[in-house]
Amino acid sequence: MSTYKLVCPHCHARMRIRTSEGTHIFLRVAYLQCTNEACGWAVRAEFEMTHEMSPSGMANPAVKLPIANVAQRRAAMVTATDQPDLLNSLEMERAI
Repeated sequence: MSTYKLVCPHCHARMRIRTSEGTHIFLRVAYLQCTNEACGWAVRAEFEMTHEMSPSGMANPAVKLPIANVAQRRAAMVTATDQPDLLNSLEMERAI
C-alpha cells in the first residue's frame, strides 16, 4: 500500500499506484490510475531520489547523492496539514 498522497489533477480524487518497477537504484517508474471511475485517468510517473537530506546511519558506499542545500532541507521540514498542533492546543487550554 502506498503512503504517497497523489491527487488526480482532473477531478481531484485520489490516485492509486497500480504497479511499479525499479529501473535504477534511485528511480522507480509507477503506473497510476484515478480512483474516480467516472474520470478513469491513467498515467505513467517516475519517482526519483535526487538529494540526501540527512546521512544514513548504515551508509552504503555505492549510494552517492548530492547533499541537499539549506533551502531544500528547510522546505522538507514544512508540513502541509490541517491538523492543529497538539502543543499549541495544550498551551491554549492552560491559558483558559
